[in-house]
Amino acid sequence: MASVRVKTTVGALVIVAVALLAAYAGLLAVTRHGLVASAERTARIRAEAVGRSAADGTLVQRLAIPEGEDSLLQVVADDGRILAASHNLTGQAPVASFAPSPDSAAAARGLRVRTDGRDHPYRVVAVRTTAGDTPATVYAGTSLETAEYAEQLIRDAMLPSIPALLALVGAVTWAATGRALRPVEAIRVQVAEITEHDLGRRVPVPASRDEIARLSTTMNDTLDRLEQSMERQRRFVADASHELRNPIAALRAHVEMSLAHPELLDGPDLLDDVVRVQQLADDLLLLARIDAGDHPDRTTVDLSALAAEVLRERPEGRVPVVLEAPGTAAVSANRGQLARVLNNLLDNAQRHAESRITLAVTVIGDHTTVEVRDDGSGIAAADRERVFTRFTRLDESRSRDAGGTGLGLAIARDIATAHGGTLTAHPARSRGARLVLTLPSPAWSAHTH
Repeated sequence: MASVRVKTTVGALVIVAVALLAAYAGLLAVTRHGLVASAERTARIRAEAVGRSAADGTLVQRLAIPEGEDSLLQVVADDGRILAASHNLTGQAPVASFAPSPDSAAAARGLRVRTDGRDHPYRVVAVRTTAGDTPATVYAGTSLETAEYAEQLIRDAMLPSIPALLALVGAVTWAATGRALRPVEAIRVQVAEITEHDLGRRVPVPASRDEIARLSTTMNDTLDRLEQSMERQRRFVADASHELRNPIAALRAHVEMSLAHPELLDGPDLLDDVVRVQQLADDLLLLARIDAGDHPDRTTVDLSALAAEVLRERPEGRVPVVLEAPGTAAVSANRGQLARVLNNLLDNAQRHAESRITLAVTVIGDHTTVEVRDDGSGIAAADRERVFTRFTRLDESRSRDAGGTGLGLAIARDIATAHGGTLTAHPARSRGARLVLTLPSPAWSAHTH
């Protein structure tokens, strides 16, 4: 595939070639048209003058033409007789046979007429007249050799220069394009080296405030995001490997024990290990889809109705949940993912609450908020952002429930962010923790996305 430099040079050559050929053709046409029109006017004036002489009876057989001028005159009767002619047509047959139409005063054509032993180009004008009682046609011609000479001069001057001009344009375009693209090629080489060897390096940004500087800045921003993404992926893989190791090891131990001593198989413990591995795999798969930018279909969802449905379908937990919701709280969301968020928030509250959990849905202006409040020990200020980090489990949650994966709140926040919302942690008004999910209304969400 041709490079940008080749394409630019070829494009410039094509454009300049078309422009030069158009200028050549235009100049040639304008020059010829002007000279032919001038010759036709001169011939018509002389033909009309001779026609008037024939009409008033003063026509002479030898018609005079200006000294040194290559022109001709001839009066031809309708029966073919030559009534008068200029000296260069003496004894010759009629130079032409055309005549003006009945509704036209004159007619003109380009002809080659033989004079002084050679054929010459003329612009011949025909005018009708009457010599006495004899109808006749006056033919007057003006030489077009000047026009042909001018055309030849234009050809000789322009045609040989077109290749030279194209060569000059091609060389200048090639050099200018190469100079303009040199910084881009340097950036490409640097980015290739960076992405292959060291994501910590960056492309130098020139001091000029031109497109190259903006390209360098954009490439550095892209490298920043790429490095951050690679680091998140590395940590994610490491954490996932670490989290999967324990349940898989326990599951393997149970399987080995069941093979060696079937009578000692503990079915509930084995099932718990299988469920834990399955839950962790499901969580990792969902996070992978979210990170890949998966955008599931959205509909208008009534959060109040969804919250009530989630509570009905959940198994009864250690701590009862109280629902506080208005009649309708519409949001634009994927119903399944939003239900996943509510379940994750309630699972987290069940691990920490002492005696009460409140699920409150509130519509405030163009946003809808969901608060999950518990009366547990709360979340320390230093941990209110860290709890949304993947595989983060606070010490208390680990001791209270070893079955957690540390992904629930991270998944909930990623889903909220993908829906144009937020998920934050706050202290409860009296005791415990308060997790607040905020989502835009359907109209606002459609406007911003």
